Amino acid sequence: MSEQLNGSIPVDPADPLLDRFAALIPAGERTPLRLAAGLLQTARPRQWIKNVLVVAAPVAAGDLFARTVPLRLAVAFLVFTCASAAVYLVNDAKDVHADRRHPVKCHRPVASGLVPVRLAYATGLVLAALAVTAALLLCSTAAAVVVVAYLVMQFAYCTSLKHMLLVDLAVVATGFLLRAMVGGLAVGLPLSRWFLITAGFGALFMVSAKRYSELLLMRDHGGRSRALLDAYSDTYLRFVWQLAGGVTVLSYCLWALGTAGAADPAAGAGAAGLLPWRQLSIVPFVLGVMRYAVFADRGTAGAPEEILLKDRPLQLIAAAWLAVYGLAVWNL
Repeated sequence: MSEQLNGSIPVDPADPLLDRFAALIPAGERTPLRLAAGLLQTARPRQWIKNVLVVAAPVAAGDLFARTVPLRLAVAFLVFTCASAAVYLVNDAKDVHADRRHPVKCHRPVASGLVPVRLAYATGLVLAALAVTAALLLCSTAAAVVVVAYLVMQFAYCTSLKHMLLVDLAVVATGFLLRAMVGGLAVGLPLSRWFLITAGFGALFMVSAKRYSELLLMRDHGGRSRALLDAYSDTYLRFVWQLAGGVTVLSYCLWALGTAGAADPAAGAGAAGLLPWRQLSIVPFVLGVMRYAVFADRGTAGAPEEILLKDRPLQLIAAAWLAVYGLAVWNL
C-alpha cells in the first residue's frame, strides 16, 4: 500500500478524467491537496453526466425553456450530483476489500489507500445531508422526498441489496428513474405514465447491459468483482437487456403514436405541425436503442457514460432525435 501512496495518485483506467490533474500533483506523502484530488476522483466526475436525466421530464413536456425552469433544473442537477457523489463515496468505502481484488477498481483512491475509509464515509454523509437540505429549500418537498428515497435505496444497495439476485438490477435502474423524476417534480410538472415506463425500462436496459459486460470482463480475467455475478449467466442477462430494450421501444412507440391519452402533458405535441414529428421521432429513438445494443451485444457496455461521450454515431442519432422532437414540441 505504501508504494501506492508514494507514487502519483492512482487513477481508475475506466475514468481518466483526472489523469492530467493528478500528474500535476507532486509525489510524496498524503497531503490535503492529494486527499482532495482523491475525494474528487471517488465522486466520479465522469459519472455526473447521468444527472443530466433531470431535464428528461421538462423536455418530454416541452417546457424546458419556460420561465424559471432552467434555473430550477440546474439546482436539481447539483442536488443529484451531491447525492450520487455521496453514494459513490460510501460505496467505495464499503467495497474497499472487494475493489482491491478487482483488475480495474483496485486503482480507485479508497482501494489504493490514498483516501482513508473513514474520510470517505464522513464526506459521503455530509454530501447526502447537503443534497437533501438543498432539495427541500431550493426545489420542492416532493423533490426532496425523491432525493431521500434515492439515498436510502442506494445506501441499502451498498450494504445488502447488491447481493440479491435481480433486486440489484432493479435498484440501480430505479436510481436512473428517480433522476428523471426529480426534474419534473422540481419544476412542478405532472409525470406521464408513459414517460415513467419508458425511462424505467430504458434504465433497466442499460443497467442489465452493463452487468452483462461486467460478467464477460471478469470471466476473461478469471475472477469476480462481486459474488452475485456468479449467480447470473450471460444468457440470462442478455435476455434481460433484450426484454427491457423491447419494452422501452414499445412504450415510446405507444406514446408517440398517440395512445398516451389526454392526461399526458405532451400528448398534443406536434399535432398541428407540418409533419407528424412526434411519430417520426420513433425513428431516431429506435436507432439509438439499436446502436447502444451493439455495445451491449459485444459486452463493451460496462461504462455507459464512455459510450455516450465517445461514440459519434450515437451522438448524431441523439442530436437527430432532439431536432425531430423539438419540431414536435414547437408544432413546426
